Amino acid sequence: MSIDKENVSINELAQKLGLKMPTVTSMMQKLAADRLVKYEKYKPIHLTEKGKKEAGLIIRKHRLTEMFLVEVMKFGWEEVHDIAEQIEHINSPVFFKKMDEMLGFPEHDPHGSPIPDRAGNIKQAVRHPLCDFNSGESVVITGLARSEDDFLKFLNRKNIGLGTVLNILEKEEYDGSMKLKHGKKELLLSRPVCEELFAEIASGT
Repeated sequence: MSIDKENVSINELAQKLGLKMPTVTSMMQKLAADRLVKYEKYKPIHLTEKGKKEAGLIIRKHRLTEMFLVEVMKFGWEEVHDIAEQIEHINSPVFFKKMDEMLGFPEHDPHGSPIPDRAGNIKQAVRHPLCDFNSGESVVITGLARSEDDFLKFLNRKNIGLGTVLNILEKEEYDGSMKLKHGKKELLLSRPVCEELFAEIASGT
């Protein structure tokens, strides 16, 4: 769920978090007391500016950690989420500053998502799903719409990652599936998968 999504209901949050509504209501009341969210009974909730900054800083720590685990510790991109969720709670700005420096100040995490800056601001960019491209085009994968373990493992089996170049051989008009060439191999991806992959035209094409 995006931190800048408007009109989020208690029910949506409860379903997303897998918690009961009274529990989520209690959590929102506490966050409202800290001026992190605006909350009124029976009305949608949304983050305050203070809340957006705090959320951005937590996301920054999480995504920096994922990048560190992949780039330095050589974890697979499907292995890092749960570990990063534990490390993101460390309250040591110097720790994450050093991590950022060691990584060379990356702008994206291992899944292609933007890493917020030190003020918690996220630089959003227009991203296009693979399904928006057409037959005959050559594209490079730049990010993912979601990064659940099962999806990442599926991409591993297809040998698809960030920076993978795919040549679109055919786009099925009926169901939106795509026949692609990856190196010397051909593969078929369903429209739901193509919707979850962000891409851009490969340079030199």
